[in-house]
Amino acid sequence: MSTPASRPTSGTPTGPAAAPRRRAVVVDDERALADVVRSYLERDGFEVATAADGEAGLELVRTVDPDLVVLDLGLPGMDGIEVCRSLRTFSDCYVVMLTARADEVDMLIGLSVGADDYMTKPFSPRELMARVRTLLRRPRASTRPAEPPVPPLTIGALRIDTAAREVHLDGAPVNLTRTEFDVLAALAARPHAVLSRSALIEAVWGANWVGDEHLVDVHVLHVRQKLGDTATEQRYVRTVRGVGYRIGTGG
Repeated sequence: MSTPASRPTSGTPTGPAAAPRRRAVVVDDERALADVVRSYLERDGFEVATAADGEAGLELVRTVDPDLVVLDLGLPGMDGIEVCRSLRTFSDCYVVMLTARADEVDMLIGLSVGADDYMTKPFSPRELMARVRTLLRRPRASTRPAEPPVPPLTIGALRIDTAAREVHLDGAPVNLTRTEFDVLAALAARPHAVLSRSALIEAVWGANWVGDEHLVDVHVLHVRQKLGDTATEQRYVRTVRGVGYRIGTGG
Protein backbone atom coordinates (compact mmCIF):
# COMPACT_ATOMS: atom_id res chain seq x y z
CA MET A 1 0.00 0.00 0.00
CA SER A 2 1.28 3.46 -0.88
CA THR A 3 2.14 5.93 1.82
CA PRO A 4 1.51 9.68 1.60
CA ALA A 5 4.22 11.85 0.10
CA SER A 6 6.33 13.63 2.66
CA ARG A 7 6.86 17.36 2.77
CA PRO A 8 10.30 18.70 1.87
CA THR A 9 12.76 18.55 4.72
CA SER A 10 15.95 20.53 5.14
CA GLY A 11 19.37 19.15 5.92
CA THR A 12 22.52 20.96 6.95
CA PRO A 13 24.44 22.07 3.87
CA THR A 14 28.01 20.82 3.63
CA GLY A 15 28.99 23.49 1.08
CA PRO A 16 29.28 27.27 1.39
CA ALA A 17 26.45 28.90 3.32
CA ALA A 18 25.65 31.20 0.38
CA ALA A 19 25.17 28.34 -2.08
CA PRO A 20 21.60 28.14 -3.43
CA ARG A 21 19.50 25.38 -1.90
CA ARG A 22 18.67 22.59 -4.35
CA ARG A 23 15.46 20.58 -4.25
CA ALA A 24 15.08 16.84 -4.79
CA VAL A 25 12.21 14.38 -4.95
CA VAL A 26 12.76 10.68 -4.11
CA VAL A 27 10.11 8.27 -5.40
CA ASP A 28 10.53 4.74 -4.05
CA ASP A 29 8.16 2.35 -2.31
CA GLU A 30 11.01 0.84 -0.26
CA ARG A 31 10.76 3.17 2.73
CA ALA A 32 14.14 2.21 4.21
CA LEU A 33 15.94 2.87 0.93
CA ALA A 34 14.09 6.13 0.36
CA ASP A 35 15.11 7.28 3.85
CA VAL A 36 18.77 6.47 3.17
CA VAL A 37 18.76 8.36 -0.14
CA ARG A 38 16.96 11.29 1.52
CA SER A 39 19.52 11.35 4.32
CA TYR A 40 22.46 11.52 1.90
CA LEU A 41 20.80 14.22 -0.19
CA GLU A 42 20.03 16.29 2.89
CA ARG A 43 23.64 16.01 4.03
CA ASP A 44 24.59 17.46 0.66
CA GLY A 45 22.35 20.47 1.28
CA PHE A 46 19.18 19.44 -0.55
CA GLU A 47 15.62 20.05 0.48
CA VAL A 48 14.03 16.63 -0.02
CA ALA A 49 10.49 15.36 -0.48
CA THR A 50 9.63 11.67 -0.78
CA ALA A 51 6.76 9.68 -2.26
CA ALA A 52 6.02 5.96 -2.27
CA ASP A 53 4.08 5.70 -5.53
CA GLY A 54 4.14 7.20 -8.99
CA GLU A 55 1.06 9.41 -8.83
CA ALA A 56 2.16 11.01 -5.56
CA GLY A 57 5.65 11.44 -7.00
CA LEU A 58 4.33 13.26 -10.06
CA GLU A 59 2.27 15.58 -7.89
CA LEU A 60 5.37 16.37 -5.82
CA VAL A 61 7.39 17.16 -8.95
CA ARG A 62 4.67 19.60 -10.04
CA THR A 63 4.56 21.20 -6.58
CA VAL A 64 8.24 21.25 -5.64
CA ASP A 65 9.76 21.92 -9.10
CA PRO A 66 12.92 19.98 -8.14
CA ASP A 67 16.41 20.06 -9.62
CA LEU A 68 16.63 16.28 -9.25
CA VAL A 69 14.33 13.25 -9.11
CA VAL A 70 15.58 9.87 -7.86
CA LEU A 71 13.02 7.46 -9.30
CA ASP A 72 12.50 3.75 -8.73
CA LEU A 73 11.62 1.77 -11.85
CA GLY A 74 9.51 -0.87 -10.08
CA LEU A 75 6.85 1.28 -8.40
CA PRO A 76 3.40 -0.11 -7.65
CA GLY A 77 0.67 1.04 -10.01
CA MET A 78 2.25 3.66 -12.29
CA ASP A 79 5.83 2.42 -12.75
CA GLY A 80 8.95 4.53 -13.09
CA ILE A 81 8.87 4.48 -16.89
CA GLU A 82 5.39 6.03 -16.96
CA VAL A 83 6.31 8.52 -14.24
CA CYS A 84 9.38 9.64 -16.16
CA ARG A 85 7.46 9.89 -19.43
CA SER A 86 4.79 12.02 -17.73
CA LEU A 87 7.13 14.35 -15.87
CA ARG A 88 9.06 15.04 -19.08
CA THR A 89 5.95 16.78 -20.40
CA PHE A 90 6.38 19.57 -17.84
CA SER A 91 9.83 19.31 -16.20
CA ASP A 92 13.45 19.24 -17.36
CA CYS A 93 14.84 18.21 -13.96
CA TYR A 94 17.58 15.60 -13.83
CA VAL A 95 16.30 12.06 -13.34
CA VAL A 96 18.29 9.15 -11.92
CA MET A 97 16.47 5.85 -12.36
CA LEU A 98 16.88 3.06 -9.80
CA THR A 99 16.24 -0.52 -10.90
CA ALA A 100 16.49 -3.93 -9.29
CA ARG A 101 16.77 -5.51 -12.74
CA ALA A 102 20.17 -5.21 -14.37
CA ASP A 103 19.27 -6.22 -17.93
CA GLU A 104 19.95 -3.79 -20.76
CA VAL A 105 16.32 -3.54 -21.88
CA ASP A 106 15.30 -1.75 -18.67
CA MET A 107 18.18 0.69 -19.05
CA LEU A 108 17.32 1.49 -22.68
CA ILE A 109 13.61 1.94 -21.94
CA GLY A 110 14.27 4.09 -18.89
CA LEU A 111 16.67 6.40 -20.66
CA SER A 112 14.53 6.57 -23.80
CA VAL A 113 11.76 8.32 -21.85
CA GLY A 114 14.14 10.97 -20.55
CA ALA A 115 16.11 9.62 -17.59
CA ASP A 116 19.64 11.02 -17.40
CA ASP A 117 21.36 8.16 -15.57
CA TYR A 118 20.51 4.88 -13.88
CA MET A 119 21.81 2.74 -11.03
CA THR A 120 21.15 -0.93 -10.31
CA LYS A 121 20.19 -2.02 -6.80
CA PRO A 122 21.95 -2.64 -4.51
CA PHE A 123 24.12 0.45 -4.95
CA SER A 124 26.42 2.60 -2.90
CA PRO A 125 24.71 5.83 -1.70
CA ARG A 126 28.10 7.53 -2.01
CA GLU A 127 28.28 6.55 -5.69
CA LEU A 128 24.74 7.83 -6.18
CA MET A 129 25.76 11.18 -4.69
CA ALA A 130 28.83 11.30 -6.94
CA ARG A 131 26.57 10.78 -9.96
CA VAL A 132 24.14 13.43 -8.70
CA ARG A 133 26.91 16.00 -8.21
CA THR A 134 28.12 15.33 -11.74
CA LEU A 135 24.65 15.77 -13.24
CA LEU A 136 24.07 19.01 -11.35
CA ARG A 137 27.40 20.53 -12.30
CA ARG A 138 25.95 22.94 -14.85
CA PRO A 139 27.88 24.65 -16.20
CA ARG A 140 30.63 22.12 -15.62
CA ALA A 141 33.66 23.42 -13.76
CA SER A 142 36.76 23.91 -15.87
CA THR A 143 40.29 25.00 -15.14
CA ARG A 144 40.69 26.43 -18.64
CA PRO A 145 40.19 30.15 -19.35
CA ALA A 146 36.67 31.08 -20.41
CA GLU A 147 36.16 30.64 -24.15
CA PRO A 148 33.96 32.81 -26.36
CA PRO A 149 30.47 31.42 -27.05
CA VAL A 150 30.26 28.98 -29.93
CA PRO A 151 28.26 30.55 -32.77
CA PRO A 152 25.06 28.76 -33.80
CA LEU A 153 25.70 25.79 -36.08
CA THR A 154 23.40 25.11 -39.02
CA ILE A 155 23.31 21.72 -40.74
CA GLY A 156 20.63 21.61 -43.39
CA ALA A 157 17.33 22.14 -41.57
CA LEU A 158 18.98 21.82 -38.13
CA ARG A 159 20.12 24.83 -36.10
CA ILE A 160 22.00 24.36 -32.80
CA ASP A 161 22.42 27.46 -30.63
CA THR A 162 24.58 26.38 -27.69
CA ALA A 163 24.63 29.84 -26.09
CA ALA A 164 20.81 29.97 -25.93
CA ARG A 165 20.56 26.20 -25.34
CA GLU A 166 18.09 25.91 -28.21
CA VAL A 167 17.75 23.44 -31.06
CA HIS A 168 15.43 23.95 -34.03
CA LEU A 169 14.59 21.58 -36.88
CA ASP A 170 12.74 23.01 -39.87
CA GLY A 171 12.15 26.09 -37.70
CA ALA A 172 10.40 24.15 -34.95
CA PRO A 173 11.97 23.74 -31.47
CA VAL A 174 13.31 20.29 -30.60
CA ASN A 175 12.49 19.20 -27.05
CA LEU A 176 15.73 17.71 -25.69
CA THR A 177 16.48 16.90 -22.06
CA ARG A 178 19.42 18.75 -20.51
CA THR A 179 21.74 15.78 -20.98
CA GLU A 180 20.63 15.17 -24.56
CA PHE A 181 21.30 18.83 -25.33
CA ASP A 182 24.73 18.65 -23.71
CA VAL A 183 25.66 15.61 -25.82
CA LEU A 184 24.59 17.40 -29.01
CA ALA A 185 26.31 20.63 -27.93
CA ALA A 186 29.58 18.78 -27.26
CA LEU A 187 29.51 17.47 -30.82
CA ALA A 188 28.53 20.87 -32.24
CA ALA A 189 31.42 22.55 -30.39
CA ARG A 190 33.86 20.51 -32.52
CA PRO A 191 32.04 20.13 -35.85
CA HIS A 192 34.98 18.64 -37.73
CA ALA A 193 36.09 16.19 -35.02
CA VAL A 194 35.10 12.64 -34.18
CA LEU A 195 34.46 12.30 -30.44
CA SER A 196 34.89 8.95 -28.71
CA ARG A 197 32.59 7.82 -25.93
CA SER A 198 35.24 8.77 -23.37
CA ALA A 199 35.61 12.24 -24.90
CA LEU A 200 31.84 12.79 -24.77
CA ILE A 201 31.71 11.55 -21.19
CA GLU A 202 34.42 14.01 -20.18
CA ALA A 203 32.64 16.87 -21.98
CA VAL A 204 29.16 16.12 -20.61
CA TRP A 205 29.56 14.22 -17.33
CA GLY A 206 33.12 15.21 -16.35
CA ALA A 207 36.45 13.41 -16.20
CA ASN A 208 35.72 11.85 -12.80
CA TRP A 209 32.40 10.26 -13.81
CA VAL A 210 32.19 6.52 -13.12
CA GLY A 211 29.64 4.40 -14.93
CA ASP A 212 28.80 2.52 -18.11
CA GLU A 213 30.23 4.21 -21.23
CA HIS A 214 27.33 2.82 -23.25
CA LEU A 215 25.17 5.44 -21.53
CA VAL A 216 26.48 7.74 -24.29
CA ASP A 217 25.05 5.45 -26.99
CA VAL A 218 21.59 5.57 -25.43
CA HIS A 219 21.54 9.37 -25.26
CA VAL A 220 22.85 9.62 -28.85
CA LEU A 221 20.10 7.22 -29.96
CA HIS A 222 17.48 9.38 -28.29
CA VAL A 223 18.87 12.58 -29.84
CA ARG A 224 18.75 10.93 -33.26
CA GLN A 225 15.14 9.87 -32.77
CA LYS A 226 14.14 13.43 -31.91
CA LEU A 227 16.00 14.75 -34.98
CA GLY A 228 14.36 12.19 -37.25
CA ASP A 229 17.57 10.25 -37.92
CA THR A 230 17.69 6.49 -38.30
CA ALA A 231 20.46 3.89 -38.26
CA THR A 232 20.58 4.00 -42.06
CA GLU A 233 19.99 7.75 -42.53
CA GLN A 234 22.30 9.70 -40.24
CA ARG A 235 21.93 13.30 -41.36
CA TYR A 236 22.89 15.06 -38.15
CA VAL A 237 24.68 12.72 -35.73
CA ARG A 238 26.90 10.25 -37.52
CA THR A 239 28.62 7.13 -36.25
CA VAL A 240 32.26 6.68 -37.19
CA ARG A 241 32.62 2.95 -36.74
CA GLY A 242 35.19 1.93 -34.18
CA VAL A 243 35.89 5.55 -33.18
CA GLY A 244 32.84 7.45 -31.98
CA TYR A 245 30.43 10.13 -33.15
CA ARG A 246 30.57 13.36 -35.12
CA ILE A 247 28.12 16.07 -36.03
CA GLY A 248 26.84 15.61 -39.59
CA THR A 249 28.65 18.42 -41.39
CA GLY A 250 29.44 16.32 -44.45
CA GLY A 251 32.74 15.04 -45.71
